[in-house]
Amino acid sequence: MNWNLLKLQVIELLDKHKRITAVAEQLGLKQPTVSFHMKSMEQELGVQLFYSRGGKVHLTEAGQSLNHYAKKINALVQEAERVVKEFDERGSGHLKIGASSVPGTYILPEMLSAFSERFPHISVSLTVRPTPFIKEMLLNHEIDIGIMSAEPFQWSPLVGETLCEDELVFFFNPKHRFARQEILHPEFLNDVPFILHGQESSTRTMTLNWAKTLGVKLKPVMEMDSLEAIKQAVMTGESVSIISKIAIAKELQRGEVSYRSIPQNPLRRYIYFTYNADRIRSSVFDSFLSSLQDAVRGI
Repeated sequence: MNWNLLKLQVIELLDKHKRITAVAEQLGLKQPTVSFHMKSMEQELGVQLFYSRGGKVHLTEAGQSLNHYAKKINALVQEAERVVKEFDERGSGHLKIGASSVPGTYILPEMLSAFSERFPHISVSLTVRPTPFIKEMLLNHEIDIGIMSAEPFQWSPLVGETLCEDELVFFFNPKHRFARQEILHPEFLNDVPFILHGQESSTRTMTLNWAKTLGVKLKPVMEMDSLEAIKQAVMTGESVSIISKIAIAKELQRGEVSYRSIPQNPLRRYIYFTYNADRIRSSVFDSFLSSLQDAVRGI
């Protein structure tokens, strides 16, 4: 079987774009060349991989199975290229970073600016997604490093190094009646207008588990994916929510929000520096970790 990486790129891009013209343009090929590779793959494997419908190209079930491995191989090749370039004598290279909402929004932007000034030959790309997505991207070698808020975990082959605690708290408008309470008791939270985090949020999962364990009857009035949107809704209304204390640090300094500890909360969440154990660590990789550790030291 005569396979090359170009064929694997073709099948992955066809699944993404559904059009031969788009694949040809992205790969810098002519359309007949892309069609040739498609037919070649089907002939070599002896099975139909593609079919056309509505002017678009789709993958058959067999094609989807092949694409599953094509994406992994393509990601590994891209990772290998990035890692090798990190050993360039000029200290150049490219790091693909994935982060969950709290570190991606409130820690990394400032840290990455300082890192770029210190290492101008290293380019960095940042993807901010919920923790489960960052985990999958690491497992699939789509990113080099993940910065995630999570409970203590064992996700072999992922390696996690603790950066700091990511404490969750109840927060509310400073004029809210809870601001007069030194301690929140679980029964205080029954039927209080509550803003839930989005379906994919680890904060949402921890919140609902906490409420169920203590028999607290939360009264969800809104559901939001954005931390900033949740903050604005809480600051301007009567609702309360749970949020990372890191996410409201500036608002606390300005007196725009108040917070209290989550009552009877046995759970602890931390921000982890994570990577795939198969990923080679270079000096660029370790320099990034060192800069990140400096950034979280004062949190």
